[in-house]
Amino acid sequence: MTHEATPIDSAWIAANPVPVHSSGTTKNSRGRVLAIGGSRMVPGALRLTGEAALRVGAGKLQMATVGSAAVMLGLLVPEAASIAVDEGTGGEIAPTLGPALEKALSECDAAVIGPGIGDADVAAELLRQVMSQQRDDLVLVIDAMAIGGLRDLRSEAAHFSGRLVLTPHYGEMAVLSGRDEDAIAANPAAVAHDAAVKFGAVVVLKGSSTVIADPEGALLHYAGGGTGLATGGSGDVLAGAIAGLISRGTPPLVAAGWGVWLHGQSGRRVATTSGPIGFLARELPDEFPRLLPQ
Repeated sequence: MTHEATPIDSAWIAANPVPVHSSGTTKNSRGRVLAIGGSRMVPGALRLTGEAALRVGAGKLQMATVGSAAVMLGLLVPEAASIAVDEGTGGEIAPTLGPALEKALSECDAAVIGPGIGDADVAAELLRQVMSQQRDDLVLVIDAMAIGGLRDLRSEAAHFSGRLVLTPHYGEMAVLSGRDEDAIAANPAAVAHDAAVKFGAVVVLKGSSTVIADPEGALLHYAGGGTGLATGGSGDVLAGAIAGLISRGTPPLVAAGWGVWLHGQSGRRVATTSGPIGFLARELPDEFPRLLPQ
């Protein structure tokens, strides 16, 4: 790729508005998000993802996680429904879709899969089963360990072409692309573009600055929200924000750009009050409503 990336700045934000909901809107029409993930070791990951989705304006949230964490998660996020999924080896989520999860998948507008899953094989199999649900109006945000699982799911990805958003950091992109991290860092825009074309997806390649590419050749760039965002759970928040915006009717590329901008700008705002290092990922979503159009 030779053309320059468009910066995600105030001009881009103004030119690419998100839907504004008016009177008469219901929680269902504002958007329904399903978040799938978590494990006994990382039971709170979906809290970050789910709260981010709600804070960007999604109207309804369901979270599917291991049974040992489901009740706790429901209490932490009382605005959401919590779905208990069978627990497999090592406290990981069982990679099978039960009736409750299938029903939730049939009813949501956007689904996030991956946060808090610690086993690559489990994440890949769960992703395969989610992608076997042949809906034509479901958008998937694939995050964390689930990203590498897409590598062997090209045919499944083809059915979701134009309805996938991938949110890898360099390590996850290395698994997906087969390139080493140094090669990715040397030309992240080209790597993101190649993956976008290969999988028919919007690719959000995260680093100290972030590049977003889509299969049609669009390329966006965000300079970064500061080093404080390099903290555990930060990516879970970003994935939830993108899914929440998509559920409201925002096109995937615009949702990715807005999600990255909200995430970065929130990091900058929190840094001014808490300091540049040491704030927590769960502090970011509180800033989203202050940055969104009213």
